[in-house]
Amino acid sequence: MKRVSLVTPLLLLLLATGALLSLRYGSETLSLSQLRQALDPASDRHFALIEYRLPRLLLALLVGAALAASGVLVQGAIRNPLASPEILGVNHAAGLCSVAGLLLFPALPVVWLPLLALAGALLAFWLLQRLAGGGAPLRLALLGVALTALYASLTDYLLLTRPLEVGQALLWLTGSLWGRGWPFVQIAAPWLLLLPLSLLLCRDLDLLALGEEQAATLGVSPPAARRRILLLALALAAISVALCGPLSFIGLVAPHLTRRLVGGRHRLLLPAAMAVGALLLLLADLLARTLHPPLELPAGVLTAIIGTPWFFWLLMRTR
Repeated sequence: MKRVSLVTPLLLLLLATGALLSLRYGSETLSLSQLRQALDPASDRHFALIEYRLPRLLLALLVGAALAASGVLVQGAIRNPLASPEILGVNHAAGLCSVAGLLLFPALPVVWLPLLALAGALLAFWLLQRLAGGGAPLRLALLGVALTALYASLTDYLLLTRPLEVGQALLWLTGSLWGRGWPFVQIAAPWLLLLPLSLLLCRDLDLLALGEEQAATLGVSPPAARRRILLLALALAAISVALCGPLSFIGLVAPHLTRRLVGGRHRLLLPAAMAVGALLLLLADLLARTLHPPLELPAGVLTAIIGTPWFFWLLMRTR
């Protein structure tokens, strides 16, 4: 408990620091005094700060938290340490459906992308469960990797067959927060009310961790609880993919990092993982803007660089 009391202010401090740096750095670096001046509507920098950097910051926090929460929920529901939406292919399936919408219906309003992504996520998870048959964690992870390759190939096929509309889809597929303004925050807001809703499932997650028989004895129906948890997890992953593209490994890395900090009780794990996920995406986006100015790297490239060795390490531990 003493460790938890130290972790909470540390995470809040890191988030506040990351948010401040995110507002300061971009195509133009602002000093603290310039940042204060930019809050004045009469300032030349006010528009860039309020219309570009602030919504991008908010979206990084919300999407990072949603991906981390989705990872915790999936791992808890199927009791698999290697499970996360991106490892199981859910994110790429959501991306496939979103790309299909972008390419086949160019005039489709952006507000429909979350629904397309959710449909893809649900179909992908259903297919994975059918193929895995409740297998071991390693089997589930390897099947997820194989299905991810399939979804990626289908996405590439769509891109090749629709060359005139490919520009917007390619930028989105890299996993990026570039160009995300207030309209994207407005789309995210109602969906991300699911984040506080996920906290109501902490008891179910803790009981499922004890095993199905023990959970049933304590008054929880494991199949019903698992359906509730997974539906919420897939919705969080789908909205994240629809808004920012398939950002890799946040849903895997954030839960594992957080367990080392606060333990496995979901009442502590879930909100702390949201903070860690938000911090990871915030830092990835900050690095994407500052590593090679004036060029901007996709944040998804940096999350993949961080997450890939972590996944291999977990894979070796689970064997």
